[in-house]
Amino acid sequence: MSPLRLLGTWDFRREVTHADGSRYTATGQAHLRRLDDGRVRWDEHGTLRWEAGSTPVSRTLYLVPAPASAPPAPEPDWRVTFEDGRDFHPWTPGAVEHLCGRDLYRGDLDVPAGPAASAGPASAVVVRPASAVVVRPPSWELDWHVTGPEKDYEMRTRYTVPPDTALPFETEVASLSAL
Repeated sequence: MSPLRLLGTWDFRREVTHADGSRYTATGQAHLRRLDDGRVRWDEHGTLRWEAGSTPVSRTLYLVPAPASAPPAPEPDWRVTFEDGRDFHPWTPGAVEHLCGRDLYRGDLDVPAGPAASAGPASAVVVRPASAVVVRPPSWELDWHVTGPEKDYEMRTRYTVPPDTALPFETEVASLSAL
């Protein structure tokens, strides 16, 4: 599944519930943009809130295309990496895993399948770069169940198209020559 359908700005809400009952909520914006080298930079900025207070938070991840497989591959496989280049997990719908020391992250990536541009739902954003039409889903989710000797929590993140997103949403993807 290509992350290029998700380029642009997203609002996010992240709910974290620890085994001890403590709860945290982060809200903010995520920005996904394609770089000249083919990677997708995924920046998040927001505020983490808990019972006793709040603090600004940010992170940067990259979505990296795998080297092309034997032709004619319909699209490359993608991987998520940390900002420093360390591998995080495959970018694939459904179950994903990441071992962090002795703690295991079991995730579930849910990005709705893209409808044909002409039949897209009214809530989808149609992206029209020079050579292709892409329909962004109105939302997508990434959930994690984290267990191990150091960590024990559930984390659910929902990404939604900001309500003030202008259609046809061409400005953020105008530099793409092809998807």
